[in-house]
Amino acid sequence: MGFSKLGLSDSILKAVTQQGYDKPSPIQEKSIPVVLEGKDLMAAAQTGTGKTAGFTLPILQLLSKGQPTKSNQVRTLILTPTRELAAQVQDSVATYGKHLPLKSAVVFGGVKINPQMKKLRGGVDILVATPGRLLDLYSQNAVKFDQLEIIVFDEADRMLDMGFLPDIKRILKTLPPKRQTLMFSATFSDEIRKLAKSLVRNPVEISTTPRNTTVKSVKQWIHPVDKSKKQALLTKLIKDHSWYQVLVFSRTKHGANRIATQLGKKGITAAAIHGNKSQGARTRALADFKAGKVNVLVATDIAARGIDIVELPHVVNFDLPNVPEDYVHRIGRTGRAGSKGEAISLVSADEAKQLFDIERLIQNKLDRIMVDDFVPDHDVPESAKNILPPKKKKPKKNKPRNKPRYGKDSNSKDNKAKKKKGFWGNKPNKKSKNK
Repeated sequence: MGFSKLGLSDSILKAVTQQGYDKPSPIQEKSIPVVLEGKDLMAAAQTGTGKTAGFTLPILQLLSKGQPTKSNQVRTLILTPTRELAAQVQDSVATYGKHLPLKSAVVFGGVKINPQMKKLRGGVDILVATPGRLLDLYSQNAVKFDQLEIIVFDEADRMLDMGFLPDIKRILKTLPPKRQTLMFSATFSDEIRKLAKSLVRNPVEISTTPRNTTVKSVKQWIHPVDKSKKQALLTKLIKDHSWYQVLVFSRTKHGANRIATQLGKKGITAAAIHGNKSQGARTRALADFKAGKVNVLVATDIAARGIDIVELPHVVNFDLPNVPEDYVHRIGRTGRAGSKGEAISLVSADEAKQLFDIERLIQNKLDRIMVDDFVPDHDVPESAKNILPPKKKKPKKNKPRNKPRYGKDSNSKDNKAKKKKGFWGNKPNKKSKNK
């Protein structure tokens, strides 16, 4: 099926063709019709499969037929967890909407707010935003949602993580109840799925891959190594294999800085990006990495969301993530759009639990490859458990606390009244005992 059969206008099709695309990816083929029908959507697709265009294209189509925005109004709100991802989504909106008379803007923290307020004065059809900056703008009456038609959560699992949830709830209270809600993400854990469903109405659920799996084009393995020798092993791998573009993941901001500094001392150009870096510093580091001026980019999980690099060959997990779903996001930076990539994890013995959790999530046992001179003193144990996810236990039936008295059923009106009074009305006497 080609894009022309998905119900998109000639103006949008022209922009798509100019980008060199003639056929939609599986996630685009499934999601575009659903969005055009005005239905709520929960879509699971791995990074690099074109999920951003999966909501950008149909939204542009819907907005092109509506009424123009009034001052400070927004018709579509796209929320992202990071500045980098917000900028990437805005690029997609601008690219595919360049032949349409629609206005878009992106707002995020770390930069001056006044220029952003000026952009919003005339109203925009599409606003891409991070939650914190959006709330700042809303509190100053710089943005209004009376005309809002669609809200999109990109990287929905991270957006709904506990760190973002309070802001998300505050934002949702400002929106009109009648709206279309779209959620796109690489993974949907059971907890996130349950929470997401409370925010959407009768959503259509689509997935292009089994839940929480990794891209087949990415070759994955681990190097067991003592924690104290990880830095030296990373340096050796980069130099011995002449890796020219490597994305390294660190669990902490301090660790990211330390790794980048140590690589620099060994003659390897490196830069670190994380939440403590200014927006300008993060933008420069990413631009230098894409341009080849920097060989290694060291990032934390949050900072790496939205990094879009064509044919990134190598991803290294210097530390394994505490949340196994983050592993899927990490290695999704490579092997994008069908290209091949490698994901290497440096694993010490104290990370065995994280490793087993990851293997169980992706339902695949990762190869252990020893490196000469770096064989660990403390072995990384093999998982003795089946990597398949454990079967869900059937819930136990609730047994009545008191046996029926005088032949009355435990669900009789008298018993219900007693329970109701004890729970909602007068507090039962703690000293009293059931006879």
